[in-house]
Amino acid sequence: MCSVEEAKCVYKNPDAAVEDRIADLLSRMTLKEKVGQMTQIERRVATPSVLSGFSIGSILSAGGSGPFDQALSSDWADMVDRFQKAALESRLGIPLIYGIDAVHGNNSIYGATIFPHNIGLGATRDAELVQRIGVATALEVRASGIPYTFAPCVAVLKDPRWGRSYESYSEDTDIVRKMTAIVTGLQGQPPQGHPNGYPFVAGRNNVIACAKHFVGDGGTERGVNEGNTITSYEDLERIHMAPYLDCISQGVSTVMASYSSWNGRRLHSDHFLITEVLKNKLGFQGFVISDWEGLDRLSEPRGSNYRRCISLAVNAGIDMIMVPFRYEQFSEDLMALAESGEVSISRIDDAVQRILRVKFVSGLFEHPFSDRSLLQIVGCKAHRELAREAVRKSLVLLKNGKDPKKPFLPLDKNAKKILVAGSHADDLGYQCGGWTRTWYGSSGEITIGTTILEAIKEAVGGNTEVIYQQNPSPSTLASDDYAFAIVAVGEGPYAEGLGDNTELVIPFNGTDVIKSVTVRIPTLVLVVSGRPLVIEPQVLEKMDALVAAWLPGTEGAGITDVVFGDYDFEGQLPVSWFRTVEQLPMDAKANSYDPLFPLGFGLKGKKEA
Repeated sequence: MCSVEEAKCVYKNPDAAVEDRIADLLSRMTLKEKVGQMTQIERRVATPSVLSGFSIGSILSAGGSGPFDQALSSDWADMVDRFQKAALESRLGIPLIYGIDAVHGNNSIYGATIFPHNIGLGATRDAELVQRIGVATALEVRASGIPYTFAPCVAVLKDPRWGRSYESYSEDTDIVRKMTAIVTGLQGQPPQGHPNGYPFVAGRNNVIACAKHFVGDGGTERGVNEGNTITSYEDLERIHMAPYLDCISQGVSTVMASYSSWNGRRLHSDHFLITEVLKNKLGFQGFVISDWEGLDRLSEPRGSNYRRCISLAVNAGIDMIMVPFRYEQFSEDLMALAESGEVSISRIDDAVQRILRVKFVSGLFEHPFSDRSLLQIVGCKAHRELAREAVRKSLVLLKNGKDPKKPFLPLDKNAKKILVAGSHADDLGYQCGGWTRTWYGSSGEITIGTTILEAIKEAVGGNTEVIYQQNPSPSTLASDDYAFAIVAVGEGPYAEGLGDNTELVIPFNGTDVIKSVTVRIPTLVLVVSGRPLVIEPQVLEKMDALVAAWLPGTEGAGITDVVFGDYDFEGQLPVSWFRTVEQLPMDAKANSYDPLFPLGFGLKGKKEA
């Protein structure tokens, strides 16, 4: 607390200028307290004594790390408030920032609205839609007591073999730049004249956003996660850095460093890119955060030479360290580095000023606790309708009829009998993909939502018989009275390096299911995936219609809205759909460009786009 009376504590005065509050608070802090503010720890090691004793600046939940299984937003708010109470009992009463990966809705929390993953939103080309999704996501995140999301990912996807392809809006920098409008949705609209680069959060219904992963994460050689992006500085700036300018101009409060390297230089220790370019040239005044155990990866074997790794990263310009477990070691080592002068006190002060700036700007000192009035909005009808709209607009029609003059879609809602098949027809977890409930996602009824099969049953007429078999038997296929079939195939859930894939074939025998159905019944094929997959020419030829549905999230009815003709197709490919993996990486501007479907392709239901 203040050694003098409360009234003279400038940092506690909400009417004082933010920079004056920062200077006052910084002047009162010990080295240990400053290092504490630079420390982000995982929820599982956060105890009241740790939070107050180390003056911890931030806590995060790793993917799937919550109070208990199927915990609701109210349970999360209870937990976060308990942590906040402990933090406020520290000597200076500095509130925590609690962070979570809310990357397609508040996706860790049971019952939250799950929006399409970014690659699907890129197919919409609709910046206003994405901004509204940001607004809705912020409300649902705030309802759980959390003021900070590690989103958006503004990677430019150059190779779909990358396991984070679905986290990118597009291979086209201009499309990614357009989609950064989600920052304004999450944080609110800065007023006219807001200083460029200065963090902004409008109020208690908004969250602190994080542009990630700086920089070049989507450009690694062969799409290897955490790999090496080999390119000139000019191309790095033009292709991969450009979206950060848009985020910074919208007042994005934080930027996350990338695990990847640029021409062999690890981003987590790159002073030129983090300090000279991001902070000095681009004028970013929020804080730069490391990725999970990002410092441990600066040494082989991982986690060795930890003190040196801390020195490299902090001197490069990283302000907050996602430790997330070894906080005692981190605190001891960074204090020793500061006392020896290997990390200057001015560098530590700069980091802490940036962290405090975001805490003051976001109103955490005035409103550290959750707002329970927001709980009723989690998974509400309006948010689910918004997600459904996003699904509709994200669908890309790749083929419609074996004869272009005879479109196969829209389908007849009043058909007498239809077959529904495939691994993804009735699996909500597969529909949502990775980063849903857990880090890597899972199969089955993992949250509240509508599967494609459920949506079909809701959409068709009362007299329509719907036959569902994931892998239809010969006897099922032998029936000759099906009006049509809908086969939904695609990828199982994955995240990060677990999703790196050099083959990109349709898993779960998806191609075999397509073949067995299309040979007997006129068929619409839905590909539910985080990226393009190999579709063999003879398989494509047999399909009557083909739709890229991406990873649509909880609102499966957005698919039936379009395939049954209530709405037309609007989506355009945000990435090139290759013929074979041997063509990768593809460059839409190259003379040799020969995709199965080009970047921007998308048919309308009735006529070509």
